[in-house]
Amino acid sequence: MADISLLLAHYSGRVQGVGFRSAVLQLAREFEVAGFVRNLPDGRVELEAEGRADELAAFATAVAERLHGHIRRVEQSTRQRPPQHAGFQIR
Repeated sequence: MADISLLLAHYSGRVQGVGFRSAVLQLAREFEVAGFVRNLPDGRVELEAEGRADELAAFATAVAERLHGHIRRVEQSTRQRPPQHAGFQIR
């Protein structure tokens, strides 16, 4: 199976308890991405998504635009790996 792109992002700011994960899930349905979004104990939200590089870039941009009022900082990286997810979920 061919490798695909992986986006790993950590969002800081007012990102827990404000519907952030639900909004990300709704956005994920508009793109060809798979993965998950979850709260972290340190108050950040983690997003792991995989798909084609162009889809991931568009998805990341949509998340930033839709939720910019809640996000203070984003730490983001991408790399290649074999697919590991089917569908997109909140964890």
